[in-house]
Amino acid sequence: MILLLGCEAACREIASKLKKEKKDYVIIEEGKKAKELKESGFLVHEGSPSSPATLKKAGIKKCHVALVLGSDGKENAKVLKTVKKLNPKLSVIVRAPSGIEILEVGEADALIEQEKVVAQEAVKRLKELETKLKFKKLVDIIKKADNGIAIVTQNNPDPDAIASAMSLKRIIEEQGGKAEIIYGDEIGHDENKAMINLLGIEMKPASRVNIRSYSIIALVESSIPGVNNPLTRDITPNIIIDHHPVDMSKVRGDYVDIRPDVGATSTILTQYLRYMGIEIDGDLATALLYGIKSDTGDFTRGATPEDLEAVMYLYPRARRDVLARIESPLISAEAFDVLAEAIKNRQVRGSCLLSNVGFITDRETLPQAAEYLLNLEGVATALVYGIANDVIHISGRNRDVRINLGEVMQKAFGDIGQAGGHAHAAAAKIPLGLFGSVKDKKTLLKLAQEAVADRFLRILGIEKPRPSS
Repeated sequence: MILLLGCEAACREIASKLKKEKKDYVIIEEGKKAKELKESGFLVHEGSPSSPATLKKAGIKKCHVALVLGSDGKENAKVLKTVKKLNPKLSVIVRAPSGIEILEVGEADALIEQEKVVAQEAVKRLKELETKLKFKKLVDIIKKADNGIAIVTQNNPDPDAIASAMSLKRIIEEQGGKAEIIYGDEIGHDENKAMINLLGIEMKPASRVNIRSYSIIALVESSIPGVNNPLTRDITPNIIIDHHPVDMSKVRGDYVDIRPDVGATSTILTQYLRYMGIEIDGDLATALLYGIKSDTGDFTRGATPEDLEAVMYLYPRARRDVLARIESPLISAEAFDVLAEAIKNRQVRGSCLLSNVGFITDRETLPQAAEYLLNLEGVATALVYGIANDVIHISGRNRDVRINLGEVMQKAFGDIGQAGGHAHAAAAKIPLGLFGSVKDKKTLLKLAQEAVADRFLRILGIEKPRPSS
């Protein structure tokens, strides 16, 4: 049985919930308050909460928890002493208006400190208000789109980008607008292709549309035009939603929501959908769940309480049979060949592994190989690179807590190409124009290897790698 003492507004609310949940409780109150509670249908034992006789009649010996919730700290301390004396095994939760009186008693099992509760509630309400104003601005922008909205993703969108774009499209449609998902380059990763096919996601390559013909441009899972996305640098997106760390002084947009403190943009869009009261069906829940899982490495890198809260909401709604098929697609012949080359050509220095896989046609095979090589005993950082379409593509994976791989890649290759990412996963690309008029493939591969290995290892402060035996 639960004993409620000093039944003010909060106590009345608790009693209502206990009654609804059909839990045993009794309220001890006196005078007018006791009468009002009885008339409201509550179980009340009339008398003083600090009276030993009243407490005994109420059955304090049978109680396992007592809540002392009066507004007078000194009176609460007096009640606490009494109930502990009558039932030493009783667990007591006490409201501490000032905190001092109760702390001096030192017998409470848990304290509810009024100032902290008020502060927490104020912060919560402030966030809710800020969110409400933020979404109003987003909706206002969406409603201005006369010729549709282009939702632009990365050049080679990953599951997080695809799911986020899919979610933003649903939000736009709920507001009566029209949107299309645009991506650059190609969909390379086998799992990404499986995700799009199994969930029936409609996406258009940037080469087949005129992005400038859309009234509104939204950029998701990316934040700066021209950096790993098909936008030209002279375009300013109207909407930007991302979770990657970025120099905010370089970000331009009417609506910007960039949160490096969460593990996936899919988490942000899940919050949007929930706040707006938009139903998340099985396909959308599956996409968002996979987006979070993939960008956090199955919750092993950069996952936050917000990500896990989103997963808890999405998991019961997701089509888990479809998710299993997305996560276990058949591996393509090229991915298999690139993995074989990565294993054969690996070079190791300390806990760092580098591998040059030569000429490739699908750059999405590189992160698959890097992820696999990270499983090698003694390896904490894996870098795999290859040449495709006159560009050196580099993909890295890292589980060394001392290294922020995104920062290392930026320092190593940012001045000669494009680079960035997270502490645990990052990528870069270097145009081959840097090597002038070299035509011989072997020479080109050697120069590429030297450029990548030398720069990367120099930033890490280690020597050039030795060939693996």
